[in-house]
Amino acid sequence: MEQAYLDLGRKILEEGNQKGDRTGTGTKSIFGHQMRFDLSQGFPLLTTKRVPFGLIKSELLWFLKGDTNIRYLLQHNNHIWDEWAFDRYVKSADYQGPDMTDFGRRCLVDEAFNEVYQKELAMFCQKIVEDETFAKQYGDLGKVYGYQWRHWETANGGFIDQIQDVVEMIKTTPDSRRLIVSAWNPEDVPTMALPPCHTMFQFYVNDGKLSCQLYQRSADVFLGVPFNIASYALLTHLIAHETGLAVGEFVHTLGDAHLYNNHFEQMKEQLTREVRSAPKLHLNQEKQSIFDFEMTDITLEGYNPHPTIKAPIAV
Repeated sequence: MEQAYLDLGRKILEEGNQKGDRTGTGTKSIFGHQMRFDLSQGFPLLTTKRVPFGLIKSELLWFLKGDTNIRYLLQHNNHIWDEWAFDRYVKSADYQGPDMTDFGRRCLVDEAFNEVYQKELAMFCQKIVEDETFAKQYGDLGKVYGYQWRHWETANGGFIDQIQDVVEMIKTTPDSRRLIVSAWNPEDVPTMALPPCHTMFQFYVNDGKLSCQLYQRSADVFLGVPFNIASYALLTHLIAHETGLAVGEFVHTLGDAHLYNNHFEQMKEQLTREVRSAPKLHLNQEKQSIFDFEMTDITLEGYNPHPTIKAPIAV
């Protein structure tokens, strides 16, 4: 299974188009790519580098709660979304610290500035955890994934719980071609800290198995895609568990699949590593609803990856 991901990385390095991007970092990219993962053959968490499964669990549970504030993530030692919340804070009138203008690019080229940035970011995160009022004001990311999944606003002022609805549809009308959840709400995109990269997903039931296809408009192949693969594989497992189905395939369809220019060497290093056996996922069988799962209810067995490969994040 993992070979599909490695083949994508190699293809972008060899055939990708050099393009500019929002962050100013630059990328090599291809447009339109699909990977398939048979979830019955093991859990698709990469083994050619360590991918922190705890971060994947806490982020997905955060989405499923409908939460959009990073406080829950920080309480579980998850710093995936810190930079986007911090970006909003430093642009506010309340921020009185060192000048953070264009800090995303400055961190990459100025080591002294990066140290200042990391110090300011750490203080910001600590205040989010300790000060609930501050967290409400500056920890929220806008109407991102969890909000759209669980609280999609309707024209008449109501809300649609897309996750609850799709679970019920899988149980009652499994042959439906409308088993879809969308995170892309054009009205809310301008107010989101980061518009959804994984925009919509669809389920498919056949022969007692549940499959899921994700469409991802923008795919950071080195840092983001390994998380996306594991996150949607986990979501498929959880919903299959509640609906009494086995797992089928996770199909990952990518729009702009890219490697940032400062990730090329890291991808090349990963491509030299041998793929190891996929781990097995275990869910607490006593929990029935996906909304009842906690971190300790989801575990992996047999995860033996190669070491982490660090790379800078583009904000």
